[in-house]
Amino acid sequence: MQDGIKDIAKVDPSFKPDRGGHATELTVEALISTVGERVRKARERKGLPRRVLSEISGVSPRYLAQLEAGEGNISIGLLQRVALALDHRIEWLVSEEDPWTSEVVRVSDLYRTASPETRARVLELLSHEPPERMRARRICLIGLSGAGKSTLGAMVARDLAVPFIELNTEIEKHSGMSLDEILALYGHDGYRRLEKQALDRVVEAHDDAVLAVAGGIVAEPETYKTLLARFHTVWLKTSPEEHMARVRDQGALSPMADQPEVSDQLRAILASWQALYEQAPGCVETSGKSAEQAHRELTALLSDWNLTEGAAG
Repeated sequence: MQDGIKDIAKVDPSFKPDRGGHATELTVEALISTVGERVRKARERKGLPRRVLSEISGVSPRYLAQLEAGEGNISIGLLQRVALALDHRIEWLVSEEDPWTSEVVRVSDLYRTASPETRARVLELLSHEPPERMRARRICLIGLSGAGKSTLGAMVARDLAVPFIELNTEIEKHSGMSLDEILALYGHDGYRRLEKQALDRVVEAHDDAVLAVAGGIVAEPETYKTLLARFHTVWLKTSPEEHMARVRDQGALSPMADQPEVSDQLRAILASWQALYEQAPGCVETSGKSAEQAHRELTALLSDWNLTEGAAG
């Protein structure tokens, strides 16, 4: 275990093993204090006695008093009631930014209600570089396991004469540990931290590359924002049935697995992540197609994006 901690510290100097959860406890206490202070401030600004806020929200005056004193670890459900009673969004009460003084919050509110054209203009103005220059000639394939990322990624990289990189392989190589070891020692939070760092390294080292990433990268907001900003991203989309068949053919799923249960889980994951996958500017449907057919469609899409010019014949 000690050797593992040393290894992860080499990869991520900011990593600090938390023995006993003391640091986490202090962070939670600070958040509770901040939430209580903001509830009290919002209530006073509206001129609401605690008793009235209690009647509107359905939260007892005693509990509200504890909350405002930084002593009440309120549930999400109750905090939402309080936020609605104060005519606030719940994120105002828990965010790092002070909702009454932060320009970030004000800009966020304006952006939220702006038209799509205005949003695009704002993003262009705030970006240090034009979007196309930020993405260079980097291509990223996203989708669940079995979508064809490794197969098609290698084919396209060969066509373009650029490196093909699988992000999980990059994580393992840099950390000196397998993914199973990383997950066992540091959990998904540790893995996601290394995933973000690996993505940043790829961006720093390559202007021309084809990257394949794990399907769940879309659920990590900051990492996925970086990916969309820095890569020409294509969602390889296929049906749950084909996902299952391809993963089983790869030997990553036991033939004895309970098919209905696993299939239901896969459908649920696809449903929850579909809106995120749809943020990718490109999509290639691979269901019912051979690798060669999907390869042709992917190549045509990249050609439309002017990313195949100068490719190897």
